[in-house]
Amino acid sequence: MGSFPAASSARARYLVYFQYLGTNFNGVAAVRGAQHAVGVQNYLEEAAERLNSVVPVKFIISSRTDAGVHALSNAAHLDIQRRSGQPPFSPEVLTEALNTHLRHPAIRVLQAFRVPSHFHARHAATSRTYLYRLATGCPRPDQLSVFERNRCWPLRADCLDVAAMQEAAQHLLGTHDFSAFQSTGSPAASAVRTLRRASVSPESCSPLVLPQESRGLRFWSLEFESQSFLYRQVRRMTAVLVAVGLGALTPAQVKAILESRDPLGRHQSRVAPAHGLFLKSVLYGDLGPASTQPHVPSESQHRSHR
Repeated sequence: MGSFPAASSARARYLVYFQYLGTNFNGVAAVRGAQHAVGVQNYLEEAAERLNSVVPVKFIISSRTDAGVHALSNAAHLDIQRRSGQPPFSPEVLTEALNTHLRHPAIRVLQAFRVPSHFHARHAATSRTYLYRLATGCPRPDQLSVFERNRCWPLRADCLDVAAMQEAAQHLLGTHDFSAFQSTGSPAASAVRTLRRASVSPESCSPLVLPQESRGLRFWSLEFESQSFLYRQVRRMTAVLVAVGLGALTPAQVKAILESRDPLGRHQSRVAPAHGLFLKSVLYGDLGPASTQPHVPSESQHRSHR
């Protein structure tokens, strides 16, 4: 990570990994001036106020998530400037302090790292992976274990044509214009993205479901990896793949939808529910998960991600 000067009242920049259950939040981004809607960032910055930074602490979030979407591991960078003569917080102390002052039980800071002042949590990310969870064999949502509610998309169908879903997912891999899977409101200047991985696989029976509850229930995971995604791209791709699994679409139709670049078509305008979606990881360089100390890009590498 390199060395950092211990100058008096110097700002220290940190990369922080954190997780949350998104059920009761209006997304990860802070909601300003609202009485009832609140984002995960509001609580993180409220906790950071207790650190007595000379300047207000703002979390620059790597990956925006919508209301109801969860994160196994999201990331953000923040600057802390302590009073003159006080050394910067160690990453371990910062992690413990933030968790101590967090006032919501559905948020937890996983780990923190010192990074150079040019580091940017959003621009420097080289990989983002999303997980979407499905449950089949669930005629009514209230038949799903309370511990799995708001953590998967319950489907009435008893099974999915997983082979067809996997075939359809292959059409999405690679570099394409994903306009057909972009919801309105996206700030992206270009809809071209490179999807590195799209997988559909069965889960073992959920440990949160009792044996007597699990009759007919099966759980499935869809994973998508890219450097970045368009607004609601993952949820719209998921909805189309589920339609394939249910026999409403063919894999060839998914290819046609992608090539149409039309976000308003009858099939591609469907959006999977937010509560089944998890941001699984945000990676920097060729690093692994949050437990691995991140490699920080050089100035030239950093500029290439702007």
